[in-house]
Amino acid sequence: MLHDQTLAARGLHDQGADKPPVARAPSHVERGGEASPCRAGPAMGLILAMAAALAALALGTALPATASGQALEIALPWVPQLGITLAFRLDGLSMIFALTISAFATVIAVYAQRYLVGHRHLGRFFLYLGLFTVAMLGLVLADDVIVLFVFWELTTVSSFLLVGFSHSADKARRNAWQGLLITGAGGLALLAGLVLLASAAGTTRLSAITTTPGLVEHALYPAILALILLGAFTKSAQIPFHIWLPGAMAAPTPVSAFLHSATMVKAGVYLVARLHPALSAGEAWTLSLSIAGAATMVMAGVLALRQTDLKLALAYTSIMALGSLMMFLGAEATVAIAAAMTFLLVHALYKAALFLAVGCVEKGTGTREIAQLGGLWRRMPLTSAALVLAAGSMAGFPPFLGFIGKELKYEGALAIAEEPWPMATAAVVANACMVALTLVIILRVVFGPLRETPKLPREVPVALWLPPLALASLGLVFGVAPDVVGEALVQPAVVSVLGRPETVALKLWHGINVPLAMSIATVALGVLLYALHRGLKVALARLPALADSAWDGLLAGIAGGFAALTRVMQPGSLSIYLSITLAAMVAPALAWVALSGWQWGWAVPSLAAIEPTAAGAAVLVAVGTIMAAVAARRMVALGGLAGVGTGLAMLFAVFGAPDVAMTQLLADVLLVVLIAAVMARLPDLMHRRRRPVADFVVAALVGVAVTAVTLAATSGVLDRSVSDAMVALSVPEAFGRNVVNVILVDFRALDTFGEIVVVGVAAVAALAIIRQRSRAR
Repeated sequence: MLHDQTLAARGLHDQGADKPPVARAPSHVERGGEASPCRAGPAMGLILAMAAALAALALGTALPATASGQALEIALPWVPQLGITLAFRLDGLSMIFALTISAFATVIAVYAQRYLVGHRHLGRFFLYLGLFTVAMLGLVLADDVIVLFVFWELTTVSSFLLVGFSHSADKARRNAWQGLLITGAGGLALLAGLVLLASAAGTTRLSAITTTPGLVEHALYPAILALILLGAFTKSAQIPFHIWLPGAMAAPTPVSAFLHSATMVKAGVYLVARLHPALSAGEAWTLSLSIAGAATMVMAGVLALRQTDLKLALAYTSIMALGSLMMFLGAEATVAIAAAMTFLLVHALYKAALFLAVGCVEKGTGTREIAQLGGLWRRMPLTSAALVLAAGSMAGFPPFLGFIGKELKYEGALAIAEEPWPMATAAVVANACMVALTLVIILRVVFGPLRETPKLPREVPVALWLPPLALASLGLVFGVAPDVVGEALVQPAVVSVLGRPETVALKLWHGINVPLAMSIATVALGVLLYALHRGLKVALARLPALADSAWDGLLAGIAGGFAALTRVMQPGSLSIYLSITLAAMVAPALAWVALSGWQWGWAVPSLAAIEPTAAGAAVLVAVGTIMAAVAARRMVALGGLAGVGTGLAMLFAVFGAPDVAMTQLLADVLLVVLIAAVMARLPDLMHRRRRPVADFVVAALVGVAVTAVTLAATSGVLDRSVSDAMVALSVPEAFGRNVVNVILVDFRALDTFGEIVVVGVAAVAALAIIRQRSRAR
């Protein structure tokens, strides 16, 4: 028994954020140092709960307006040059999301106050949670694609902070990075898709985009659809991007309840629902969402039966629910969209209640392992009641709202015109897995034989059991009186998604029909899976976790690839660095020359038109360049560079730029003096590794590129708009007639100052290196 308790305690330690606080007197360091509990934490939690409750009340006052089909809007100028406005819009679809987000944020904040009591970072937790809540509300209320994207990325960042809240645990850090990378990559794809969508529609306002006709026929539609769905699939954990969501269980249980029920994972669902009127007319939309949703639904339902941890099993049921929502949003039928909107509420209620109840179970028993739990109704009756009510809604038993949602799901699956029976079969299999998991929770965890747990089971405080019990009870209340949510939330949301007037009636009894027969088959299959659960769980446990292993392998491969690339590109040779830099600089010019095929009619100047002085200067530059390239001694090479600088100064003077020529001479003299000062300390050039062929190739490429660009610039029509503006502004704005000096000192003052700073820093660094070498000798 002691050994089991040790293992259980070790397991809890590995879980990170959900480790129950140890009751002990704080040490001196904890009382006065950094590890002491955050005194502002409870106050911040109270502020968050009150703010979320006020937001929910404010949204509640707008329910009559949105239920009647109205939309409340507000728009402020943001980036008028790009046509971007800080616009927000509250309609039926945004209402159902915003109301659940704000209401659940209130419940989660109250629950977290007691769940994380005494945590030294409680204030930081509520700060992250508040940021996450604001981000989600902004996302579902945004009426501009750029504003939506800003809040979309803010949810990614805030969820990263919440998942990695227990940053001292390796697992929490790893899983937080996993979620950030997957959803962040999807966010980049989404940004590209939204920009293309705004370009195709001619506006960034979502309300205008959704009413723009002909987007499906637009040439950009395939790219828009692929990029937007990629962003939605990564956010809402569709296969194969689902791996980040179970990893997010490293977050504290209140975060898991909030993230899985009403917020983060529903962001992709919201995006798909919002763009449904604009993008759903194509067959690609239906096939993409139906196939991905059905595959995700079945996969997650099966994997949920594999889990031994209650919280992890619930995570996979969330993936199953998200797959269901995506599948139904791929359809055009009213009943399919009604099923999606109804199940959105159903899932939010039972999933938050289950997560919070599992948190109570862990607090009361010290474990979440299914094999270690049993007979909780004797010691934890209120928590057990919450588990039974929420699990019954998850399984779709009557008279819960989940039963109505399940019936609508089956009707919606049959309404998918392309492949109704495969979609319906997938829904039955996935829901049967939920029934089996529900029976595991009810018959084993709650009413099964009493088992020995790491802690003696006892009921948790009221602040912990009341929130899940209240949410679970709402599933029963709304199941008995479905019109309460049907008329106020579901029907307006369906109208917003479809973009046309519709009537939706939620009923507990639809008569004897095909969906009822499918429900009976679901329960029968679920009972069979429950009977085979132990053996099935063992068999499924033997399957390798390919997706997660593939992710780790991908990251290891990327790290190894960049390490190999670094070894090639950073060998410690200055000549190699310069060669790579020069090659990268001239590659675009050479590509342009190759693609243009010299079609621009570049005029090559005749030798007779060249002035003798300029020709002499050019010869001096060429001789100096060759001397510097082939010299075996540094002083000879330095003389060649001096000749190059002098020749360039002569060219500037010949072509009417004496001030530039003077600057060139002064810089050249300074460079020669500095190099000569340290020349005696450097070895001869003959002792270095030489790469004559590679150096020649790089030099030739640079020469060809510069020559081509120069000929192209001198052969075309010169756009003098910028130079004329500088000349016109030189005297009245800068009080100077030398335009070059005015540009350097006034118009580009910060740029010139930056160059001076760079030269100064380089001089100081050179001086430090010389002194260090002198001291070493």
